[in-house]
Amino acid sequence: MIDHIVLLKFSAAATANDILDLERAVQALGKQIEGVEGVRWGISSSPEGLERGYTHGFIMRLRDDAARTAYLPHPRHRVVADTIGRLCDDILVFDIS
Repeated sequence: MIDHIVLLKFSAAATANDILDLERAVQALGKQIEGVEGVRWGISSSPEGLERGYTHGFIMRLRDDAARTAYLPHPRHRVVADTIGRLCDDILVFDIS
């Protein structure tokens, strides 16, 4: 199992509707791409205040390395990744296997 963790620092131009649409698109990947075992989206709730501007994030749980290899270039993932690139000033991707 691989947890593909993505933290998002949205630009000031990103609207609440943009973020909601992105959330829906990220959640949909769980049903659209083989090997995605689960998706969890959320807003930081940490009381520590160490987010450094990253307000939202998601965890894409992938079955194995082969699933990640198929997921990354998948056309539906590329659309979501392009949207993230357009809406965010910065992203952080961290995989745990």
